[in-house]
Parts: sequence; C-alpha cells; structure tokens
Amino acid sequence: MTELPATAKIQRFFTLLRQAVAGSEQDYTTGSIRRAVFLLAIPMIMEMMMESVFAVVDIFFVGKLGNAAVATVGLTESVLSLVYSVAIGLSMAATALVARRVGEKNFAEAAHAGMQTILFALVLSVIISIVGLTSANSILHLMGASDKMIAENVYYTRIMFGGNVVIMLLFLINGIFRGAGDASIAMRSLWIGNICNIILCPVLIYGLGPFPALGLKGAAIATTVGRGIGVMYQLYRLFIRKGLLSFYLYQLRPEKHLLGQIVKIGSTGTLQFLVSSASWIFLARLVASFHEAAMAGYQVAIRLLIFFLLPAWGMSNAAATLTGQNLGAGKPDRAEKSVWTVTVYTVVFMLSVSLFFFLFGEPVVNFMNSDVQARHFALQALHIMSLGYVFFGIEMVMVNAFNGAGDTTTPTIINLLGFWLFQIPLAWVLSTYYIKEPKAIFIAIFISSFVTALLSYYFFRKGKWKTVKV
Repeated sequence: MTELPATAKIQRFFTLLRQAVAGSEQDYTTGSIRRAVFLLAIPMIMEMMMESVFAVVDIFFVGKLGNAAVATVGLTESVLSLVYSVAIGLSMAATALVARRVGEKNFAEAAHAGMQTILFALVLSVIISIVGLTSANSILHLMGASDKMIAENVYYTRIMFGGNVVIMLLFLINGIFRGAGDASIAMRSLWIGNICNIILCPVLIYGLGPFPALGLKGAAIATTVGRGIGVMYQLYRLFIRKGLLSFYLYQLRPEKHLLGQIVKIGSTGTLQFLVSSASWIFLARLVASFHEAAMAGYQVAIRLLIFFLLPAWGMSNAAATLTGQNLGAGKPDRAEKSVWTVTVYTVVFMLSVSLFFFLFGEPVVNFMNSDVQARHFALQALHIMSLGYVFFGIEMVMVNAFNGAGDTTTPTIINLLGFWLFQIPLAWVLSTYYIKEPKAIFIAIFISSFVTALLSYYFFRKGKWKTVKV
C-alpha cells in the first residue's frame, strides 16, 4: 500500500520538473505556492548556474596563463561588476513592472514596459562602451595592476567593456521573461551562451585548428561572443516566437511615463548593486595590496563561491516574480507566504553548499589553479566566507522580494549599512592593524553577511513593501 503513493510522488515530481524546464504559461497568483515556487525556481536556478559557469570557465582556462592573467581577469571583473549592477538594476525594474502588469492581467502594458527598459539599456550601454574603451588603462592602474600587467593584458579589459551591451541585454531581457513567469526562456538563453563560450574559450585562448592563440584576449572574445549568441536567442523569442506577451518594434518609441518608472525603480536598483559592487571592488583592492598570489587565490575562491551562490540567487528570483504578480493580483498575504517558502528552500541549499566546501574544497581549488600559494589563499577564503552562506541566502530572498514589489530603496539602505558602514571599515581595520593578512578580509566578509541578513529580516517583517505602488 505504501509503494503506490511513493511511486505517484516520484512521477509527479518528474512531471513538474519537465514542465518547469519546458516552460509554459502559468497563473502564479492561485493554487499551490510550493508548486509555483518549484516551477519558477528550477529554471531560474539553472539560469543562474549557467551565468556563474561563464566566470568559472574563464578562470579555469585563463588559470593556465599564470597569476598575472588571473589577476587581470579579477581586477577587470571587479570594475565590470559596476556594469552588472546597472544591468541587474534595470532587470529588476523590468521584472517588477512586467510582473505587476501580468498579475493585473494587463499583458499589452507588460510588453510595452519591457520594451522601454530595452531602449533605456541600449542607450546606456553605448555610453559605457565609450568610457571603457578609452579608459581601460586607467581602470587597471586604479585597481593596483602593475605597468607590465596592464601592457600585456589591457585588451581583455577593453573588449569586455566594449562589448558590455551583451551583458546588459542578457540580464535585462531575462528579467522581462522572469517577470512574465516564463523563466525557462531565460534559462535556455544562458545555456546557449555557455555552450558557445565553453567551445570558444580553449579555441581562442590556446589556438586550436586554424585559429591563432590569442591568450587572455581570446577569453574576452569568447565570453562576449557566447553572451551575444544568447542574446540573439532572446531576441528570437521576443519578436518571432511569441508567448504570453507580444513584443513589437514600435514599442521602442520613447514613452515619458514608462521611462520615468524605469528610471525610478532602476536607478535605486542600480544604486543598490553599485553599493555592494563598489564594496567588492574595495575589498579586491585590499587583497591586491598584499601580493599577486593572494589576489589570484581570492579570485578563484570568489568564482567558486559565486558559482554556488548564483543558483540560490536563481531560487530567490522566484520570490521576486511571485511577490510582484501576487501584489498585482491584490494578494499581499500570498506574496509574503511565497517568500517564506523560498527562504526555507534557500537555507537548506546554502547549508549543503557550506558542507561541500569544507569536505571537498581542497580538490576543487587544486583543479582550478596550479600555483601552490594561490591555492592556499583560495582554500582559506572558501572555508571562512562559506560560513556565512546561510546568511547570504536569507538576505538574497528578502532583497529579491523587495525588488519584485518595486521597493528597490530598502535593499539600497540595507547594502549601505551592511557593506559601507560595516564590512569595509571592518575589513580595513582588521587587515591594517590586527590580523594584517588576507584572512582578515575574508573574516570581515563572513561577519558582514550576518549583519545584512538581520537587517533584511527586520525590514521584511515591517511589511512596508506590501504597499508600494508600481
């Protein structure tokens, strides 16, 4: 008698899994919350895993070129995180606006809002490209790179900044699809981009077949082209193979009202991530003040941490969609219950990741880097920072719930308090006056993750996010 229910549960699980990966139009404002979380979270987790694969693949192949190349990638990515912040900020605006309109069943206005965010992103990416192409040397110098490192590897920085439009669109258009509740399209665009990147990286870096060995420059080209192909798939799904929402070129005509909403939500959303990204830039600069091996090890650890952090971020993105759509449908209590459900799943996942790093961190680090000193710092960073993984998870879910509601101001306040008024001063004091080695910075990151989690929980329980108008 017990065999039949177990078999039915297994069959139901795989049915839902296939449905989540295949994607379909769903109403997430009614029915089982656990089912809604599952259908949204699975493709979002896979999407974020694929985004993190970009960084891990690059650092794996570049690691064979030496610590200077790894450090250049790390320093460039630290500053490029500012571009990611803008892209994520705009994608939050897109998700919030689209999800709210979808919850209201106003599909035409949802599509229109999505297209206006694309227009805004295109203009902004042109400006960033010009700045990056003309200031690459200054950017690396400001981050502490040596003259030799800049002379040998500056092309990597120029290509990454020059091609930032593919980063912007990849994040932004996926935000539109997530807001509409079709996370499987976002997932597939990252899969396509990553497959292309994995193929192109060794071909262009080392020179295979008719292709010359381009070294670090090849890594930049491979990543940019891979993301670009992912964007082409997104555009295909937007304009040719239409789904719940219908997108047309005429919707790119500037609309003052919509652009005003995008600027309002996107600017505070961007500021939210700029605050956290700028803090990571400062921390990278602190690590670079020690020596090259410490910087290389730190970058390996960060890539590994992000690889496992982004799936949890994908899970928490489900909270953003559910919050936005349920608030649009006039169901704030269902929105809150959805967030708590996602929080429980995220905490369980983060605990398992922390355990994984303590048990298998050393062989993973050894696989990623061949330098003994760099391995030492990478493993040290992994062990210390992963202690705060559970707190990272709680913060991510709460913050994404705020963003999904259109309240991007509260997470900005949380980041200002947690990162700039706590994490950075603590890291500087510990590394300068007390511990005086890179470990001090890793400890500061762990402690600050606990503080930001407490702040996020406090503001979420206050419940003001339920009253935000979008």
